[in-house]
Amino acid sequence: MKNVIQFTIEKDEDGVYVASGINVPIVTDGQTFEELQVNIKEAVSLYLEEGQKDFVKSPAVIANFDLTPMSYA
Repeated sequence: MKNVIQFTIEKDEDGVYVASGINVPIVTDGQTFEELQVNIKEAVSLYLEEGQKDFVKSPAVIANFDLTPMSYA
């Protein structure tokens, strides 16, 4: 059985993407969405290396993010 690590993703006032763990104490960021994805994988890997026994070695990661509404002219 795979465990799931959940994140919420928001864009801060400086345009940086910030991922905050919902069920884990992990917070990471990235200048682009692609950079954020890499940083989430690295942060989860480091978290698991610290001996967190609640998760299998390769958990699924689910991210929820809020899209800023587009303005239509």
